[in-house]
This record gives sequence, C-alpha cells and structure tokens, in this order.
Amino acid sequence: MGKRKSEQQPRVTIEGEVLRQIRQHARSNSKTEVCGVLIGEENGSGLKITARIAGLNAAQAGTYVTFTQDTWEHIYKIKDKDYPDERIVGWYHSHPGFGVFLSDHDTFIHKNFFSAPLQVAWVYDPHSDEEGCFGWCGERLERLEEIRVKDDKGGEEAGETGKPEPVGGIEDDEETVEAKEASGFEVGPPQWLSWLITICSHVLLMALAFVVTWTFFPRPVPFFFFIDPYKGSAIQAPPGTHLNPNDTIAIPGVGDVPLQMGRLERRVPNDGPSSPAPNQSQTSPQKPDGKDSKDQKDPNAPRK
Repeated sequence: MGKRKSEQQPRVTIEGEVLRQIRQHARSNSKTEVCGVLIGEENGSGLKITARIAGLNAAQAGTYVTFTQDTWEHIYKIKDKDYPDERIVGWYHSHPGFGVFLSDHDTFIHKNFFSAPLQVAWVYDPHSDEEGCFGWCGERLERLEEIRVKDDKGGEEAGETGKPEPVGGIEDDEETVEAKEASGFEVGPPQWLSWLITICSHVLLMALAFVVTWTFFPRPVPFFFFIDPYKGSAIQAPPGTHLNPNDTIAIPGVGDVPLQMGRLERRVPNDGPSSPAPNQSQTSPQKPDGKDSKDQKDPNAPRK
C-alpha cells in the first residue's frame, strides 16, 4: 500500500488568474519559448498554485529555454519581496507550435531544478492553445490527469485531461464575430451598397456597348425615300443606301451626300419673259354676236 501511495499522481489546483498570466506570457512571443516558476503551497498529497514569476533574461531559442543565473536572481528577488511565505512548487514554459510534452531538455531541467515529489511542470502551446501539467509519479514524470482550476471570477474549468477551455486572444474575436452574425449584425459592407455597385456596373457596360456600336457600325435605313418637291412624288433610295457616322448619306453610284440637302432642285432653260396667263376672273363673258352681256352704249351711236 505504501508503494502504491508513493506512485499516486499529485492533485494540482491552479488559480485561474495564474493560468491567464501564463498564457499571456506565452502569446507575447509566439516564435520562441518562454519560461517562469510557479509559486504556491503543498497540502498533503497535492499542491495549490497561487502565483507565477516570469523568467526574465532566460536563454531563449526556438526549441528550448534555459534558466540562467540572471533569471534565478530575478526570480528570488521577486519571491522574497512578494511571496515570502510561499515556495516554488514548479515551473512553466511554452512550446510554440510543438505540442504539449516534455522534451529531453525539459526533463533535464525538471530533474535538476524541480526534483521535489510535488513539483510540477506546466507546458502551454500558444498556437494550438493546448496545455498540460506533468508531475512525479514515483520516479517517473507523467502527465497529470486531475487538474482543478479555481477561478472566483468565473473563468475556466479544467477536465480530466488537464486542458482548460481557451480564454482571451484570438478565440474571443471569433466568438464576437459569431455572436454578431447570430444577432443579425451585418459583417462587411451593407447589402444595399452591393446592389448599387452591381446596378451601376451593368448600366456602365450598356452605355459603353451603345457608344461602340454607334461609332464603328453603319446605321442602315431600310426605308429611305427622296421627295421631289416639284412633282410631289417619292422615289425609293437604291438598295445599300445608309447613314454614315459623319452625318452623310451614302448612295450607291452617287457617293456621300450631306444631310443638309433638304430638297432636290431641278433647273429649266431660260426662254425669256413669258406673259402671264390671262386671268379668266377678270374677263367678262362675251355673247356670240360679240356684244357684252350687259347693256352698254355704243360710242359711235348718235346722241339723243
């Protein structure tokens, strides 16, 4: 029974505010690893994490991080000032895009600097937002199954896997967009603007097509007639007569005729002045015997 108890996984409780600070620290540098220590207290077979101290001046690289002498001096300075009655119960570091596990380098750090039975290692991946806690189970380092997140402000809840729900960062923005879409809030340009742009584009295309057709294609006149003002007759234009773009009429066999010719002129020979036709309305009708129809006196007749 004693051996089984020594191999039992420790029960870990972490404050929600501490968890948010760890995530924020990891997201501040999403290309290289960051680290720090966990502050808290032991309570029987478990521990409670109540604070964290960032590991400043650590030796950072893309795939590992190392606590330097300057890092430890900064950590103990903050601890003695702010957390004199608590102890270091573990450490945390980030795996940007690598997943949640303990590498050989991480295991080396944990065995040499955090070898106490209840000290743990918290790993967080800011790319996938996955996190986990590793602790001693006998002489082995295992991923802990029971993690409890205590948050009096109503924050995350942790399950059996030890992965709290993501809080803050990109997820908040996505949830905000989804909430706006669900409430009917328009995301992007308004719908009326899209309709206006579509209508204007169609009208512009139609106008452009009209200008091109009017400029480069002749406009045939299927029923074109010439009017003779002297005879008052209409003569149908020859086949192929059409209007040109320069406002002239193209007549086969004749050529281009300006539209300003409003009528056809006909010239007659000049034979001298001609006497006007007698006006019948001014001539009195004559009797067959040559006398006027009215009783008029003969100038040669003797006077009475």
